[in-house]
Amino acid sequence: MCGIIGYVGKEQASPILIDGLKKLEYRGYDSSGIAVLDNGVISTVKSVGKIAALEAKTAGKAPSGTIGIGHTRWATHGKPSEINSHPHSSHDGRFAIVHNGIIENYAEIKAELTGLGYTFKSETDSETIAHLIQHLYCGDMVKTLTMLIKRLKGAYAVAILGTDSPNTLYAIRKDNPLIVGIGNNENFITSDITAALSRTHDFVRLNDGEIAMVSADEAKFFNSDGRPIKKTPAHYDIDARAAEKDGYDHFMLKEIYEQPHAIDMAVRTRIKNKLVHLDNVKFDKAYLEGLTKIDIVGCGSAYHAGIVGKTFIEKLCRIPVDCILASEYIYSDPIVDERTLTVVISQSGETADTVAALRLAKKLGSRTLAIVNVVNSTIAVDADDVLYTYAGPEIAVATTKGYTTQVGVLYLIGLEMARILGTVTEKRYAEIAGRLEQLHDKVAETLNNTTVNLAKKYADKYADKHCIFFIGRGADYAASLEAALKLKEISYIHAESYAAGELKHGTISLIEKSTLTIALTTQSALYHKMESNIKAVKAREGDVLAVASRTNSKINYCVDGMITIPECDDDLSPVLTAVVLQLFAYYVAKKRGCDIDKPRNLAKSVTVE
Repeated sequence: MCGIIGYVGKEQASPILIDGLKKLEYRGYDSSGIAVLDNGVISTVKSVGKIAALEAKTAGKAPSGTIGIGHTRWATHGKPSEINSHPHSSHDGRFAIVHNGIIENYAEIKAELTGLGYTFKSETDSETIAHLIQHLYCGDMVKTLTMLIKRLKGAYAVAILGTDSPNTLYAIRKDNPLIVGIGNNENFITSDITAALSRTHDFVRLNDGEIAMVSADEAKFFNSDGRPIKKTPAHYDIDARAAEKDGYDHFMLKEIYEQPHAIDMAVRTRIKNKLVHLDNVKFDKAYLEGLTKIDIVGCGSAYHAGIVGKTFIEKLCRIPVDCILASEYIYSDPIVDERTLTVVISQSGETADTVAALRLAKKLGSRTLAIVNVVNSTIAVDADDVLYTYAGPEIAVATTKGYTTQVGVLYLIGLEMARILGTVTEKRYAEIAGRLEQLHDKVAETLNNTTVNLAKKYADKYADKHCIFFIGRGADYAASLEAALKLKEISYIHAESYAAGELKHGTISLIEKSTLTIALTTQSALYHKMESNIKAVKAREGDVLAVASRTNSKINYCVDGMITIPECDDDLSPVLTAVVLQLFAYYVAKKRGCDIDKPRNLAKSVTVE
């Protein structure tokens, strides 16, 4: 949700800032801007729309200077416009800031500063920060920022450029990610390491309340009281090409095809000698037997991964599992204590609602286990235990490998807990472990030319639909939730998923001639039930596209089209159906001419509530 890049070094800042913004565009793309300091003057350029518009505006006339800040925006306060775009300048022009997050007490501060003669140009809460810095400035920027931190309420990551410090950038953060990149005679401030990966692999993560003072030669850090603190850079061994399209038309397609490797890293590497190893996460039988329930908390696709995990864990472990939307969790007065295990899921590890849910669960006495992709992210650091998905950078807004690796890790958790509890036989444990070891191969098999061509064929056929329904039972219903979300996210087609048995309880009234229903049919024990539901749709002249296991491919006789997945354990089929329906959604969106990687109104990492 918005992206920040700051540069200080020996080279011209403008092209480096714009390049960084391109890599951050998935975090916000309704407007962007840069501010560069040179000879005591801050020059600012802003543009509405994507980074290409800013790049065109600065072509041949980019601000000169070797220090600057940039921002790509996803609007929260104020509509997309040049005035509302970042960077924002102070009343006297001596300071410029970029900000991610929400300042909850901005109206109060704005009223105070307006009374003192400060003039506001934008509708944003962020502009308040620039004016407040001017008001508080005492000649010592670190001391000024300690006062600023005490005044601001809400969530923020802020990078600051000032004319009194012509060779130094400053930054503060609270509940929003901000990282300092340590380079060679150059340093960076960014909200995501992908923005600077092409120039450095060494980064320092700011914690809440910390201050960074960054010049070309060094980075210094202070706590909220202004006392110096020591922080050691972490080395991120990530190929910078991971944040490039690498020949694919879209990041989403590239990331779909990266899933075999991602699942290999997340799942197969944790199975050794047919036994699951959950890194440093340890469960003992007494603890697990004492649990009254497991809560799985997440937003969007992470929540859907949790529903797949619930189906699997309850089946194997016989422990009640609740899946709760993180945005609802903190307001629901949850019934949680030390006998609850809370599993929080977030690709970025910075999702604001999920961070808040995690902290509340800990406060209520629950042990917390995080499933995240980004190493040393807020959720990873705050949770009692963490399992990384190791999916690598995911640039497309609509998650693909992030989701399937989350599901894979949940399978590992459920299987290992069942072994400890003794609720799974040795034979079944070995069987599932063996099939999890092969899951990455099954995903690779799913991505064969036949499946891809069928996904394209049916996408072309049905891309003009205004509404598409998904139905399934058991694990298929859990999988259908994510399939519907993926389609609506990137194609803007209204898509809904229903438990197939619920059709007759009202929703079948929506079926009419040529309405498309996608029927997930991979659960062999439920085949005849699904067959009945499909026939009910066909009786109302609806079209049905089945996604079926090979065992259940006999359903072909009563549907209008079918894509089969490789044979696998029914309990693990949601990963393979996800891949098929990611392809379908991708090609539907492509046929409709949608902006697949950057769908309207959406941003990758939702770091504000």
